[in-house]
Amino acid sequence: VQLQASGGGLVQAGGSLRLSCAASGRTFSTYAMGWFRQAPGKEREFVAAISWSLGRTYYVDSVKGRFTISRDYAKNTVYLQMNSLKPEDTAVYYCASRVGSSTWPPAAYDYWGQGTLVTVSS
Repeated sequence: VQLQASGGGLVQAGGSLRLSCAASGRTFSTYAMGWFRQAPGKEREFVAAISWSLGRTYYVDSVKGRFTISRDYAKNTVYLQMNSLKPEDTAVYYCASRVGSSTWPPAAYDYWGQGTLVTVSS
């Protein structure tokens, strides 16, 4: 499975961005996809996840009400709509996929994309 993330950029605080992650290869056994982020000098953290078949979602508390994860089943693509962005959202955002059944939300992911940089200016 290959994951290609895109959509990052520079935005002012309060603005919006939409990240995309296109999956290719052996995607038929995808259980869930997720977004993670890593800010400079910090560890990577979970942001959001979506179950591939049911569309069930899960978010870290810091983005609830501001970010929305969604998926396009036909395009094998997952999105992260980010609204009301804050400077503390600045990070490299990574998408990931989980293959096969798992707990919810998944505790581990199998494949990772290359990351896309989001910079929020104050």
